Amino acid sequence: MSITPPRAERHPTTDTRHGQTRTDDYAWLRDDNWQQVMRDPNVLQADIRAYLEAENVYTDTILAPLEGDIEALFEEMKGRIKQDDSSVPLPDGPWAYYRRYRDGGEHPLFCRQPRDGGEEALMFDGDAEAKGQAYFKLAACEHSPDHRYLAHAADLNGSEIYTLKVRDLESGQDLQDAIEGVHGAVEWSNDSRTLFYTVLDDNHRPCAVRRHVLGTSADDDVEIYREPDPGFFVSISKTESRRFMMISAHDHQTSEVWVLDTYDPAGDWQLISARDPGHEYDVTDWNGAFLIRTNGDGAEDFKVVAAPYDVPSRENWTDLVAHEAGRLILGVQAFGSYWVRMERVDALPSLMITGLDGNIHAVAFDEDAYALGMGGSYEFETTSLRFSYSSMTTPEQTFDYDMATRVRTLLKEQEVPSGHKAENYVTRRIQVSAPDGETVPVSLLYRKETILDGNAPCLLYGYGAYGMSMPASFSTARLSLVDRGFVYAIAHIRGGMEKGYRWYKAGRAEQKTNTFTDFIAAGEALVAGGFTSKGRIAAHGGSAGGMLMGAVANMAPELFGAVAADVPFVDVLNTMLDDTLPLTPPEWPEWGNPIDDAEAFARIAAYSPYDNVSAQNYPHIYVTAGLTDPRVTYWEPAKWVARLRELKTDANTLCLKTNMDAGHGGAAGRFQRLKETAEIYAFVLSFLSVRV
Repeated sequence: MSITPPRAERHPTTDTRHGQTRTDDYAWLRDDNWQQVMRDPNVLQADIRAYLEAENVYTDTILAPLEGDIEALFEEMKGRIKQDDSSVPLPDGPWAYYRRYRDGGEHPLFCRQPRDGGEEALMFDGDAEAKGQAYFKLAACEHSPDHRYLAHAADLNGSEIYTLKVRDLESGQDLQDAIEGVHGAVEWSNDSRTLFYTVLDDNHRPCAVRRHVLGTSADDDVEIYREPDPGFFVSISKTESRRFMMISAHDHQTSEVWVLDTYDPAGDWQLISARDPGHEYDVTDWNGAFLIRTNGDGAEDFKVVAAPYDVPSRENWTDLVAHEAGRLILGVQAFGSYWVRMERVDALPSLMITGLDGNIHAVAFDEDAYALGMGGSYEFETTSLRFSYSSMTTPEQTFDYDMATRVRTLLKEQEVPSGHKAENYVTRRIQVSAPDGETVPVSLLYRKETILDGNAPCLLYGYGAYGMSMPASFSTARLSLVDRGFVYAIAHIRGGMEKGYRWYKAGRAEQKTNTFTDFIAAGEALVAGGFTSKGRIAAHGGSAGGMLMGAVANMAPELFGAVAADVPFVDVLNTMLDDTLPLTPPEWPEWGNPIDDAEAFARIAAYSPYDNVSAQNYPHIYVTAGLTDPRVTYWEPAKWVARLRELKTDANTLCLKTNMDAGHGGAAGRFQRLKETAEIYAFVLSFLSVRV
């Protein structure tokens, strides 16, 4: 197709750090007024807007011949979603709370009904609230302990800046209480009249916790905590017993927790343990003591300790579950007579349950690769543990597990209206050798009849950052590829925690390049194993996984036929040099601080995708961005695409699609998100020459 892509103007700017001078031709794409753009996208500089819109027009032109394919994929994906789906009601006192969708609805409806059955009460209608909005996303919808009020916080432009309101569930009307600039999470005190919430600073960082009393002006809200370190974010939560409110200050490797008796919302906060670089911990309470998951004292994969309420500092901690190398303790959930820990060994999760008598038992699972999730509970004095289970072939199942009788009850199985037969698919876990000899797990999904002779197309997905593990869970969307002969692969590369905390450490900071070489090794192993061939692999990742996409496109472009990079973090060096950006100070522990550290500067410069674009052939590339994205700012993918257009030596297609009405997560509605996925998949199918 002979279409001339847009070319960004070059306006060279120079920057000298650590004795090195760098030239950036596209720095002008960063609006100096970006903080205001987050709040009001209309103030974006005209020349920047013109360039982004020109790229959007070009992408629309490229996708135009694929419109039929996109629509077919979209309808196919949509057909796998139960339109009027609902969650399993979760009991709380006299009520049971749940979410559901109406047929064709984009946004959830928050509902409740009497615990033992009865007429539904619609508390919050997401579709109605979103009407007339270009973007709408709910961050919180929390009922008060007395069931009288509903606190809800909505974002109307994708910038993750929320407005908090409170609805009287008896009248159905919102109170006059409206608080702007909230970060999202909100917690009720046990008096059902006091709310705690976090707010953002001028650089879009959650920096403080405030207390609001219903019926008072937000101007009178008391700030009870302010974080002095811009590298630490602040969050608010509550223990499962509802006895304690918690403020957590944290970066990616260090945390500090303060607690408050929720029956005394104006009382004094108590420090659990002062921050210590590299020490991560989180807190709940159980059986008369704080229950703490910690990596202190060399417990790299975490252990669980108990601490007395009155003197919870670290010197008073007593081990409950000792550290065991290779067994990563992921989280802890407490109930009146039991507490549960989720742990992972060799990339597989499990649930371990401890009773008041100290006896421990496991909940068993059979498949070779699967995903687990612990569900929440409004009630503390219960023996019922709710959890979800799925695999790449098994739709999600929701269970209640009686921790006393050890009986598992299936409450719901994800329905695929268009039909799904798990026996038609194969899921496998293979082990791949990395260049340094490390073994990397790769999860695979394909149809039984797919011939593994090297001709099958493959989509290889990866992330590899922040210790985030990629679960081998069920996805209806990816079936649109697998049913067309694809092998779908998830590379569990270093930078995640699939194989313990060491797996994370081996893919960050000084060892970040292991993430990229692991992914390339996974692709090469899939070729060597006959699953696919060079040039038949589409690489896919988003955010920090988008950085991965940029890095492997630079390092091994011949391996991939196409690359899909969602909101990619590709301008790593410039971002880490800009301490005004929302995520920069908190992320220095992850990547290094190139402002102060010459070695970190050189290391990041050596792999940062934007800085390492070169005059070589690249695969077909599809890139997305969000104008109001506070996590990966829009100019990162825009600059990367501009530089690729300048330097790449091939005639392959390069597209940038910027959502001018959304942020990091793309479109907010469930079907709108599917349409974006359909566009990416149509692009991949087209350029790997697979018929829709």
